[in-house]
Amino acid sequence: MYKIIRNILFLFPAEGVHYFAMNNLKLLCKLGFKKLLAASYSPLHTKSTTSLGGLNFKNPVGLGAGFDKNAKYLNELEALGFGFVEIGTVTPLPQAGNDKPRLFRLPQDKALINRMGFNNDGVKIVAGRLRQWSVENPKSNHSPSRMIIGGNIGKNKVTPNEDAWKDYEICFKELHPYVDYFVVNVSSPNTPGLRELQEKGSLRKILSHLQTINATQHDPKPLLLKIAPDLTQEQIDDVIDLALEIKLDGLVATNTTISRDKLQTTNHKLQMIGAGGLSGLPVKQRSTEVVKYICSKTKGKIPVIASGGIFVAADAKEKLDAGAVLVQVWTGFIYEGPAIVKRICKSL
Repeated sequence: MYKIIRNILFLFPAEGVHYFAMNNLKLLCKLGFKKLLAASYSPLHTKSTTSLGGLNFKNPVGLGAGFDKNAKYLNELEALGFGFVEIGTVTPLPQAGNDKPRLFRLPQDKALINRMGFNNDGVKIVAGRLRQWSVENPKSNHSPSRMIIGGNIGKNKVTPNEDAWKDYEICFKELHPYVDYFVVNVSSPNTPGLRELQEKGSLRKILSHLQTINATQHDPKPLLLKIAPDLTQEQIDDVIDLALEIKLDGLVATNTTISRDKLQTTNHKLQMIGAGGLSGLPVKQRSTEVVKYICSKTKGKIPVIASGGIFVAADAKEKLDAGAVLVQVWTGFIYEGPAIVKRICKSL
């Protein structure tokens, strides 16, 4: 059934369809269908894990950052069974992002290309929505029945790299009372110069500062770093060394890639689309390689959330077998539909 609906939706521009679908889902929940959706799509039998920062996840399948940038659809995503949702990327000031169109489908490759550019409502508005969510869904000693919320944070486009640490601090402090964990995003290819912050010196300044702030809180939150699949082995080694040095709680591997290798989509179409981060099936192998390398080199000392090319249970199992403790979907959700969490968890 979803394949028929998907084929119809794919006739229309990708970004508009995203909001059309989610707003209709929101309407269904407002009309009292949330329990019915949850009964249809939530996994029936799952095992919680406490392997990441002491948090209890009701299942290991989460939704990656970039889907619910502004924390508008948490109730709806919970109804679809996600064990955790990462909101953002959030920046201190609101920003419109890059010019449209900026989200493109590559059906032949089961992939997407996006150059959204951290479009979001700004940290204060997002924090307000999360505050309301926390009131409606109070914590109960991190109950496994509660969906975990991650906060993915970044810098504004106009902020120079030397001042980036200030943007991350603002977002960290504003969101700290309302999210369960943080992910520092320096690996998006769609903000000019952002990936330069993946160099060891720049990373140390940002992450060490956040860890210092975190240590002063009465309830420190797990702090993770999201890395690109395009890093060299030497750069990954630098990330690992730094993560161990400053006691990061984990890594998210990986973000989208700037590579266009071995795609079925024609070069003409790719040139028409232009720049952006590629996600989906083409990233699957490289993402798994990065996860496996990190977990093997650190002997599991750094927990990894795996992201990249997860569509079915076999894809998730591949990531977990490589050493990941949790998995995130995004492009797979678009192609497989609302039953993706239930299907993966059932097979796992």
